[in-house]
Amino acid sequence: MGNRRKFLKNLGAASIATTLPLSQVSARSTVMDKDSITVGLIGVRGMGWADLMSFLKNDGTACVALCDVDTGVLEKRASELETITGKRPKTFSDHREFLRLKNMTAVIIGTPDHWHCIQMIDACASGKDVYVEKPIANSIHEADLMVKAARKYNRVVQVGQWQRSDPHWHSAFDYLHTGALGRIRQVKAWADVNYGRGFNVVPDTEAPQGVDYDRWLGPAPKRPFNQNRFHGTFRYFWDYAGGLMTDWGVHMIDMVLEGMKASAPNSVMAIGGKLAFPDDASETPDTLTTVYDFGNFNLIWEQFMAMGTSPYLEESGEPGVAFIGENGILAVNRASWKVMPLQHDGKYLTEAIPPRKSHANGLDAHTKNFYECIKSRKDPNCTIEIGRNAALVAHLGNIAYRTGEKLEWNDSEGSIMNSPEANSFLKPIYRAPWELWQG
Repeated sequence: MGNRRKFLKNLGAASIATTLPLSQVSARSTVMDKDSITVGLIGVRGMGWADLMSFLKNDGTACVALCDVDTGVLEKRASELETITGKRPKTFSDHREFLRLKNMTAVIIGTPDHWHCIQMIDACASGKDVYVEKPIANSIHEADLMVKAARKYNRVVQVGQWQRSDPHWHSAFDYLHTGALGRIRQVKAWADVNYGRGFNVVPDTEAPQGVDYDRWLGPAPKRPFNQNRFHGTFRYFWDYAGGLMTDWGVHMIDMVLEGMKASAPNSVMAIGGKLAFPDDASETPDTLTTVYDFGNFNLIWEQFMAMGTSPYLEESGEPGVAFIGENGILAVNRASWKVMPLQHDGKYLTEAIPPRKSHANGLDAHTKNFYECIKSRKDPNCTIEIGRNAALVAHLGNIAYRTGEKLEWNDSEGSIMNSPEANSFLKPIYRAPWELWQG
């Protein structure tokens, strides 16, 4: 049990590194008027709470409701919010009842991946704007439905890929788009994280008191409760998520798509497996190399659990991206970026740029952008379409791994052209009574 606690602690530190000091929230203006933005949160334990704390830094905002299937966590968060703001939010266990609130402008969704599609579409249909965590969905078909719903109901939807609002990444891309690196032939993206040990198999048990486990499962297959599949570590089971690929991978792949102005690959293949920890509790791979063909460049994604390295950059265990051009390499992660020139005939082909450190809070910038777009009705920095594209690339990588095939993707038709087996992974089968949205 001690190893599992350590694993969860490390996982939490990586996933919620942007959790914000509560004093910064309580110090904001609490004066509300007709232009104020009221928000509710579904999924209050992890990154959703960090998103809420960041959003509430904006003047003229208030949280009116929280929703979670774990009453212990829900009441804890409600009490914390009351301490911070002086007002206790309403609490719900059913997101549908939560969404009936008339005095709620926007919704933040921080639930496990397999719930995102249902809750985002329901929120849009109820007239709420939405901030939804990444990946936007646990399948490509769900991601496409979410795009349709956001546009049908004309809602502002910001996806939690917050590097899109981070000036640190903007400065790196400003350099990239000068063309100083020449033609970009390859991009590498990685998550060689320093956590992952000690995820031991544990027996099934009864769900903890106060947890509505059937609602936690929602559209996912019915299974006995197992602590490993619950808080935090749900990410390592296919029913609910896609491992490192759809966790860190979505963030870094999104930055590849932004840097290269790309949206979908032509083909993908992958190799890997549970090579470091074959007997641990996870289903998703601890080691994976995925190769994508985008036509004018290729992308190599790599992931290693419990590795703690960082290619090209100094920060160990920090996921990142490297753009490899004719003249040099731009490497960037959340902490820094730098340029390493290539050489020819004893001369550097471009100027070397030493590490430039980040001094910004990208999450704050992202939630502020959402706040501003709720008021202006403009598209936010990370639209639902951008979220769909990042999820698409990540899910295709996982499907290639699970089938062992090189997959040919047709984005205009939304299908894998050469594999009926692979196409079966595109659309989930929901457990009754939950149903896929029909539009």
